[in-house]
Order: sequence, then structure tokens, then C-alpha cells
Amino acid sequence: MITFKRCTEANEDAIYQAFRTGFSDYILKIDMPMDLFLKHFLGPEGNSLEYSVIAFDGEKPIGLNLGGIREFDGLITLRCGALCVHPDYRGTGVSTRLFELHREIALENHCRQMYLEVIAGNDRAIRFYEKMGYEKVYDLVYYSHDNPAEIHGTLPSDLKVRRIGHEDLISLSEKIPDIHINWQNSFDYIRHIDGQIHYGVFRDARLVGALSMHPSGRINFLWVESGFRNRGIAKGLINHAAGELHPKKLAISFSGNAKLMGFVKRLNFKKDALSQHEMYMFL
Repeated sequence: MITFKRCTEANEDAIYQAFRTGFSDYILKIDMPMDLFLKHFLGPEGNSLEYSVIAFDGEKPIGLNLGGIREFDGLITLRCGALCVHPDYRGTGVSTRLFELHREIALENHCRQMYLEVIAGNDRAIRFYEKMGYEKVYDLVYYSHDNPAEIHGTLPSDLKVRRIGHEDLISLSEKIPDIHINWQNSFDYIRHIDGQIHYGVFRDARLVGALSMHPSGRINFLWVESGFRNRGIAKGLINHAAGELHPKKLAISFSGNAKLMGFVKRLNFKKDALSQHEMYMFL
């Protein structure tokens, strides 16, 4: 008999087993030990056992929908952080029921929208999400640079760069209220990344530019105040951070930002084969 429970009623082994078997034949190979799975998916990804649902056939875990609630794009949002079903149980209604319960959680918690990312080209999943009521809204693209040492840039002499704290970074949200930032680059997400480094560019005491980057080279946030753009500040920030952190490569992702796309292309970043759709269901 197939039953469904909140993940608060299941043990971590069952949740991990549902994840492993459900993603065993995924487009991208996902192979991580349980401790890393729990740290990542219940950490930066923002999922909570309280908002997640697991399916069982008897004692056997056969499906999982991880969910997390945050303010996103200015609205209380339930995100689907991972949906997977055991290969032998696909087409049996398990995924549909998991999403029905997912929507119930959104309504119980007064969410205004539901959100997920899906790999472009995963047509079966896209059709399923559209059937559930989701719509494609943004295209999420990924760029990378294989030789950060090639990026040369010097900040203008009237500006200084120094490391800043996460609260300084969050303060910039007031300056970019209408700019869409995808979930995995949001300030809430960045807060939970171990080892993340934030840099600020200052004119005297005024913060006019910022970069948030992991030592591995992943750039999560890059911003320059409008009146200070076209002065080489963003390029100088990347050069400064790469000089301190010495990453082997750089990576950046963003949605619907033509200016940022043009900027990274001029620095010789290359577009990755992987892209995603950001899909929403409005409640």
C-alpha cells in the first residue's frame, strides 16, 4: 500500500534512499553521501523536513518532494527543491500526489506562489509541471571561464575594495528591489554557503559595488551602482577576488539580465551547455 508522509515523520535514511533511487537515472549524475545530501539540501537549498513529503510502498521509500519556504521576488514562496520517484513507480500517480500535497503545504502557509527550476530539454518533466499548473517565466543560463588569470582589471584610484560581511551585502537589496535574482543566487542562499567571501567597493564610506564569490570560483552576486558603471569596477572586482582566492575557473549563473550577459561575454566567459527554466505557479 502506497502512503505519503511529511518528512518530519520519516527517518533520514529513508529520505536519502528515496532521493538516491529517484535520481539514479537522472540527466545529470547525482552521487553524494548522505551527510553531504543533508547538509546541502537542508542547508543552502532552503528545504525543510516540515515542508517536504515522502512516499512509501509499505516500508520502502519510493518518492520524495523536498520543499522550502522563503520570501522570494517579494512574495512568500514554496520552492520544490527536488522531486523524484523510484523508476519502477513512475506513471502510477505518485508524482501527481506528491505535488498535490506540495500545493496543500503552500496554501496552509499562505504562500503567494510556488517555484521550481527544471533542466531545459527535460521535456517529460516540463510537461508534468505544466500539467500541474506551472508556467515558464525565466531562462536560467550558466557561464564559465577556464582561465581567471586572463581577466585583468584595475579599480579607479578614487575607489577602494575590501571584504564585507553578509549584512552589508543584504543592505544592497534596498537598491535592487525589482531585479530578479534566481533562488540559488539569493541572499538567503548565499548566507548558508560555507566559506563564501564578499567584497565591497567603496568611495569613502559609500558602498558602490559588490561581489560575492566562493573560493571555488562560483560567483553568486555581482553589482555596481548605476552611476559608477562603465568604469571597470566589476572587472576590477573579479580580478581582485581571483587574485586573492586563486580559483581554477570561474562560474556564474543568472536569469534575464542582458547587461550581465554582455559583460561576461566581453570577458570571454563561455556559455555552458546546461540551462534551466524557472517555473512558477501563482496562487
